[in-house]
Formats: sequence, C-alpha cells, structure tokens
Amino acid sequence: MCSIASSPSELSGGCSATNNNNNTNNNGLGGPANAGVGGLNAQQLNSVENHDGMMASPATELSVYDVIMCVSQAHRLNCSYTEEQTRELMRRSLNVPPNGLMSSVSESLEFQKIWLWQQYAARVTPGVQRVVEFAKRLPGFCDFTQDDQLILIKMGFFETWLSHVARLVKDSTLTFDDGTYLTRQQLEIIYDTDFVVSLFNFANTLNVYGLSDTEIGLFSAMVLLASDRPGISESKMIARTRERITEALRVQIVRSRNASTQALQLMPALEAKIPELRSLGAKHNAHCGWLRMTKPRLPPLFAELFDIPMEDES
Repeated sequence: MCSIASSPSELSGGCSATNNNNNTNNNGLGGPANAGVGGLNAQQLNSVENHDGMMASPATELSVYDVIMCVSQAHRLNCSYTEEQTRELMRRSLNVPPNGLMSSVSESLEFQKIWLWQQYAARVTPGVQRVVEFAKRLPGFCDFTQDDQLILIKMGFFETWLSHVARLVKDSTLTFDDGTYLTRQQLEIIYDTDFVVSLFNFANTLNVYGLSDTEIGLFSAMVLLASDRPGISESKMIARTRERITEALRVQIVRSRNASTQALQLMPALEAKIPELRSLGAKHNAHCGWLRMTKPRLPPLFAELFDIPMEDES
C-alpha cells in the first residue's frame, strides 16, 4: 500500500498523470493556478513508477493504522532531519568572508545579507525534492489535480521544511542537515528580529512537545494539505484527505502516550501551532521580496519556488 523510494531527480517522479481526478495535461498549467505555481510546472510531476510499480493507495482504502504507516515511511525516506540522521551531526559555523571592497557600513551589511541568503538557499533547496517525494507518497495526494498538487507543494514547502528543521533549532542557532548552522544574529540579517523571534518561539515550542519522527511526519502532512491555499480547485477532496491524516496523528499520539492527560492535550496544541506556521510562511515570502528586487545569484529551483527573477531575466 505504501510506496518505497524511487530514484530521485530534481522535481521529477511525481504522481501518476492518469488519475481519474487529474484533469490537467502535462504540458503546463492553465488558468489562474498558473500564476500561483511559478516555474514549478505540471511536467515536473509526471508519472514515474518506483521500483515496485506502486504508489500510495487512495486514502479511502486505508485504515487509520495504514495511514500512520504510509506517512511514517514517507517521512523517514524523504526527510534529512529525522532523529536517526541528525543524531551524530557534526556542527560547524558559517562565517561571512571578509570583503575589502566595501566602502560603507550599508554596503557591508548588504554584502553580508546577500552572502547569507545564498548560503541559506543552497541548503534549503535540496529539501524541495524531498518534500515532493514525501507529498506524492501521502495517501490520497495523487488523486488531486496536478494544479492542486503543485500549489500545495509550492505554497506549503517552507512551512513543511520548517516543521522538519525545527528539531535542530536550539541554543540560538538553526542547524542544517549538513551540520552547518546560522546564528540568531545571522538570521536577523537575513530576515529581521521579529521574524526570528517568531521562528525560535515556534521551533522551541514544537521541540517541547517531544514528537517522534512518525508524529512529525503526520504533522507536516497536515501542514502541507491546506485546502484553503489560493488557486485550489478541489478543496473538499483535500480537506477530506487532511482529516484522515489528522485522525491518524490523533491516534498515534494517544497510543504512543498511553492515553495520558498530556496526550489528550497535545493534539489541540499542535493544531493551534498551524496558524502560527502559516504566518511564518507568509512573512518568509514577504522577505523574499528583497531577493526579487536585488536578484542575487541563487539556486534556480529556489528562485523558481519563491518567484525570484534570475540575474539574466529582464
């Protein structure tokens, strides 16, 4: 019932284009949804079967325990921030190189900001393919239209990634999956103080909850399956799929904590964190406005995902 890892390539190997509910052709996106997904087009989610020729089964065919198993497997196969993969991570700092050509404080700060954004983007970008692979293995995701799949991934990527990296946000640093980390002060150069305070508050609270990898996978699936994203055409179908994921997380929390009082309180607390995460996603997108104006050299996929013009574009 659950898919296993297929050979990854940049934004390839998506859900089957032959699903009954998939009414978009593979040549691109039409209608208003096109404006909402930028350079991530339908062709980048074309059908590529994995080694067993299997994809995640429709959500309606699975029991709640099957859903838990499928989402847990999808998360462990496609997240580089699991407990196992970060247990022995060797941390190292990212130090801005000196630049003697800067003649003023403002020029120096802009140089630092551009350099830090470039380092940040280079380490975030590999997560895009992982989130695509994670999404297409969620029960029911491949039943959505390709337009809806793309909108969910594009608009939910940062929030999903942040729910994964939160495990490595501590001691006033954010550590990436390669062990490099940004300090709180460096993040404030990239964003601003208010955003960084909100980011650390979110991550620290999530860490206090002590979620397992399975629970983080289910929570991030809930985050990704937001049926109210602009441009979504089949919101009811997405909402039903999300409800099954939500129920699976509720069952997992209760059974892993022996139906304790803490377990009963945890699910409402997690659901209350999602608007906070959505707010962070919106503010992150607003901060990308600076990149859209300055157009520094960034990984092409990062630029496409956040609608940042490339240097050679007019």
